[in-house]
Amino acid sequence: MPDRPERRAPRTTKLVVRRTEWVTPHLIRIVAAPEEPTDVDRFADSPHTDAYVKVVFRRPGVTYPEPFDMATARQLPREQWPTLRTYTLREVDRAAGELVIDFVYHGDVGLAGPWAAAAEPGTELLVLGPGGAYTPDPSADWHLLVGDESALPAIAATLAKIPAGAPVHALVEVDDPAEEQKLSTAGDLRLSWVHRSTLGEDALVDAVRELEFPAGRVHAFVHGEAGSVRQLRRHLLDERGLTLDQLSISGYWRRGLDDESYREVKKSMAEADAEADASRAPQRA
Repeated sequence: MPDRPERRAPRTTKLVVRRTEWVTPHLIRIVAAPEEPTDVDRFADSPHTDAYVKVVFRRPGVTYPEPFDMATARQLPREQWPTLRTYTLREVDRAAGELVIDFVYHGDVGLAGPWAAAAEPGTELLVLGPGGAYTPDPSADWHLLVGDESALPAIAATLAKIPAGAPVHALVEVDDPAEEQKLSTAGDLRLSWVHRSTLGEDALVDAVRELEFPAGRVHAFVHGEAGSVRQLRRHLLDERGLTLDQLSISGYWRRGLDDESYREVKKSMAEADAEADASRAPQRA
């Protein structure tokens, strides 16, 4: 048996913050440029509208070799490895050489939100990537986009790529009307904002259940809080009759857990979903 190839650490790109903007009371937009201008092409060339990066946060008190490289950093003891947080690219502007990333801010709790609130022009921003998996299917009769604040950058990027006139329903959960953003598309958009503060934590699930689906084949993007996403997964597959090839769906985060804790349980959740899919398949034969 041939040796398995050694797994390479993702490539590290150093960005420099150019400007910041408070888009809503709890959302901070960071606009940054690669230190090496040609590096923007790797991000701009991604075909995926859910293109994401892992933002690298150095651990306080740890000295990393310079220039920083993730592969080198992982040669240190594991407890000294940098902390990673995953963020979807809101936009990539090749002409300006800029990447746009939106950060949700919940005060001084957490890691990424407080960093974004303190960032200013010249601040370093290290990222790994890009990754991604979803692109709206141009052959679909209509599109369904569902998510909360964590999925909103991908929803906005998707809307920008929807073909002119293509029907698209977007249901987006935010805390209250102050957190709504302007979204634009050439598609025929039906946009519904779902307000968690007045309707509760299951508001997004309820909104999808109540949605009257248009005729034709749908291509759906459903991401956000893991508990809500699991309910929607069952609803779309078992009650609406979608097949897996019509659906991009996963939990970006889980209520009550930080990223590290959620990663520990996410694998078991994925295995349970795979078992459910296996038992569901014969019914579709």
